[in-house]
Amino acid sequence: MNVLPFGPGALAFIALYLLSLVWIGWLGRQAREENSMRDHFIGGSGVGFFVLLLTLYATQYSGNTILGFSGKASRVGFSWLASVHFMTAIVITYLILAPKLFTLAKRHVFITPTDFLAHRFGHRGLSLLATLIMVAALLNFYLAQLTAMGRAVEGLTTLPPDTAFAWGVGVLAAVMLLYETLGGFRAVAWTDMIQGGILAIGFVVLMALIFVEYGSLEASTLKLAQAAPAKVLPPKAVEARSWLSYILLLGVGAALYPQAIQRIYAARSAPALRRSLAVMAFMPLTTALIAVLAGVTAAANLSGELSGASTDAVLGVMMRHVQEQSTLGYSLVVLIFAAVLGAIMSTADSSLLSLSSMITKDLYAGFVNPQAGQESLTRLGKWTSTGIVFAMASLAVYMNNSGVKFTLVELLEMKFDMLLQIAPAFLIGLHWKGLKSGPVFAGMLAGLLFALSFFWVDDKGGGFMAWLKTSGFHPGIYALSLNSLIAVGGSMLLRKA
Repeated sequence: MNVLPFGPGALAFIALYLLSLVWIGWLGRQAREENSMRDHFIGGSGVGFFVLLLTLYATQYSGNTILGFSGKASRVGFSWLASVHFMTAIVITYLILAPKLFTLAKRHVFITPTDFLAHRFGHRGLSLLATLIMVAALLNFYLAQLTAMGRAVEGLTTLPPDTAFAWGVGVLAAVMLLYETLGGFRAVAWTDMIQGGILAIGFVVLMALIFVEYGSLEASTLKLAQAAPAKVLPPKAVEARSWLSYILLLGVGAALYPQAIQRIYAARSAPALRRSLAVMAFMPLTTALIAVLAGVTAAANLSGELSGASTDAVLGVMMRHVQEQSTLGYSLVVLIFAAVLGAIMSTADSSLLSLSSMITKDLYAGFVNPQAGQESLTRLGKWTSTGIVFAMASLAVYMNNSGVKFTLVELLEMKFDMLLQIAPAFLIGLHWKGLKSGPVFAGMLAGLLFALSFFWVDDKGGGFMAWLKTSGFHPGIYALSLNSLIAVGGSMLLRKA
């Protein structure tokens, strides 16, 4: 993030904030009821309304929202208002998924998303494939959060950008690993309370700062209409299809994040879960919408300063301008920076906890050592987290130094094309008893392979696949259609046989 180097006071504030997260991790360890996987990965008996709301909020709105959404809006303009709609659509999918899944989770003591699939279908191949899809998607997501950490720290010190990126990734990932290893889900949920609160305040402050520095939204829109009219005009047909595709891709896919499903499991009661989801329906208006307006303002006032993947830093450029104006502006930028760190870390720690739980319980205990005890599995889960942090932090630094840079939204799209393929098993499997395990497995595998095949398709080449890729819909949507057809059609044929 391209802000002026912070002075001793600002750095002390950030350090104190990070140390408070470690302290909360220690408190989470003290509150541990038993040394078991259920206690470590979903907090034992669960959390109430307020904690559940803020951990859902802090997990759902990440570095992608703050940095990625503002960067995307600066590139495409008002058409990225689609993000407000797909963030709302996530809550709609929660409402389809959560009530019945919560009841089953409490009755059968689910810990990972695969526990539901094993209970519902009893098909080891299906459980393995779904777990691998979720692990691959979360590794992608975790890499995106580490990348966002590094970009947030660039410019914070007088170090060269690549060096600052490496230090940002290393230090923040180490802090996150420490408090998560100490306190497990409780530490993650409790730190999410702080991070979610800072994030909510930070977004409001951010919008005020932007309007003070760059003028009203009306002025920016008029300026953008003259400089880049395509960014303010209504979407054309292909853009409208892309808008709908994003709503389907993220509206369904993000509700199937393993960490989101585990938060459904972790609710203390059904009323607490319902109230949390009711409030979550309004959160896109105070988060995604503000990120889009920030990006549009940047497109109007910072034209030509950034391009490509570097546009994910537009928020940092705007903060630099605010920071230079006054002591108040400098202080507010420190608060915003803490909000950015909070958003990124709260999403990354949840992803890390889910990754270690699935690798430990679903893969190791499920296929390698079914007789392993709870204490040894919990210990293995912590070591797994350590290995993931080291490997993915190293990869993030390597990619940054080698020039292999994706935009945050590109990383987001890659994982959803894969993650969407578990949707029939969850959304249809919960509500239709006639869905059979064999067709679901076949559909999931076919959908995954079809989605992955698009990575090797040349957009400018001819043929049917190239036409599909440039039609406005994401590959994952076409793959989900094929997946659902096989799962539902095959189940109906088996019922008639």
